[in-house]
Amino acid sequence: MGPNFYFRRLSVRGSMPPMKVNLGIWDQLNRLILALLVVAAVGGVILWYLPTIQENERRRRDIMRHEALVQQELRRLQENRAQLKAFDDPRAVERMAREQLNLARTGEWVIRFEEPVSNRPAAAPR
Repeated sequence: MGPNFYFRRLSVRGSMPPMKVNLGIWDQLNRLILALLVVAAVGGVILWYLPTIQENERRRRDIMRHEALVQQELRRLQENRAQLKAFDDPRAVERMAREQLNLARTGEWVIRFEEPVSNRPAAAPR
């Protein structure tokens, strides 16, 4: 029997590094096309959802505007309730009638004082 090196099994995968084949311009073009496809896919998704995003923003602005109107109406409601509660007191009703409607009891006189007119001199003609 001869030497054992004839029967050794050679491992191609383990002993040699992976080979890189230089395809020249085609390898770079493939990478460029792949990058452009990724960019186009991302752009397509953005364009697909852009109307939905704009609609959500418009609705959010509408909700904020309506919430402001609700707060304003709640303030008016509180003021109206306070005025309505004032009508429970007969003296308050009488005071409002005297002030707003210029009403008086029998035998009373109503005297109103007006704001004085401004006494500023007129502008001199030029």
